[in-house]
This record gives sequence, structure tokens and C-alpha cells, in this order.
Amino acid sequence: MRVVDTPLGPAHVHRHEPDDGVRGTLVLGGGAGGGVDAADLVAVAGAGCAVGWRVLRVEQPWRVAGKRIAPAPARLDEGWTAVLATLRDDAALTGPLVLGGRSAGARVACRTASAEGASGVLALAFPLHPPGRPDKSRAAELALAGVPLLVVQGATDAFGGPDEVTAVLPAGGRVHAVAGDHSLKKDVAAVATAAADWLSTL
Repeated sequence: MRVVDTPLGPAHVHRHEPDDGVRGTLVLGGGAGGGVDAADLVAVAGAGCAVGWRVLRVEQPWRVAGKRIAPAPARLDEGWTAVLATLRDDAALTGPLVLGGRSAGARVACRTASAEGASGVLALAFPLHPPGRPDKSRAAELALAGVPLLVVQGATDAFGGPDEVTAVLPAGGRVHAVAGDHSLKKDVAAVATAAADWLSTL
């Protein structure tokens, strides 16, 4: 684990290396309700390495500080981009760059992908809207990605099911439905396989 200083405080970066060469780099952020030790993120990190990708799981500064409530989106993006800048300076972002994460981390990845020159976005459990509030859609953030996009969504996700996400998906995006809810814990292996298969196409 590496500590990276940001304007919002220190972030933690957990690095996973493939056995034979680096095909590209996948950077993953955690959700608002949990850290980067979430089962789906850990599984995706392992699966990504297995297909040749360096995987960096980024624990945002607010989580490192022990806070329970995430800051506003602009502040989340500020911490995230500061980490990416340091990793880029240290030549840790080898090959094509894919940004991703679960829930709030997926939103951050979508919002920052274009500015960071990403080649793709991996969104795990994208929170399309608050539960029971489809009128509060975050579809515009999906459109911001502007690059190939994979959304892995639980079939019973209260924040927006696979069909809801598919209906607002921008060109170049696709949805992979898996069993379970927003936590993506029901079939972690399916989540990891979908991510690895998609990474192998980039």
C-alpha cells in the first residue's frame, strides 16, 4: 500500500501487478458506503491482473481519514485526479488507462475519464438514481465518459436495474447484468469475469 498526498489529505493506493508484462492500467475507486476492500473490487483486481492489467485500487482521502460521509462530487473528483497525477508522474500508469470503481467511484470515473485521457470506463453498480427516485437520474454522468464503457449491474439494484441503465446508455457503452443487488456480492465471480473479458477487448 502506498500513501499519496492530495489537497484533501492522504489517499491510499493498493497495487496489483500481472505476472507477465503490463497490457494497461486499471484504476478503481470505492463506493460512498465502503472502501476498496469491497468483494467486487478485490475480485476485479485479481481478474484484471490475470489478463495482463496492472490494477490500482484507490482509497479516497475522506475514507482514509475515517469519515463516514463522502464529500461533494467536485471534491471527490479533486482527490481522485490528484492521485492520478502522482501516479502518472511516477510512471505507474502504463499502457492504456481504464478508470473505474463501484457506485460513487463509478460516477467519479465517468466524470473524469475524458480529461484524464482514459481509454475506457468500468462502472460497477452505477447508481443511476437514488432508490425510489428515478426522477433524480444521473444518466448525464454516463454520457460524460466519452469512451468505451462497461456497466456491471445487479439485476435487482435499487439504484437502477440493468434495463434502466441500458435505456440511457451512451454510444460505445454496454451493460452486463449479474445476479444480486447494488452490493454485487451474490455472484462476485460473474462480476470479475465480465470485467476481465471486457478488458481483454481493449
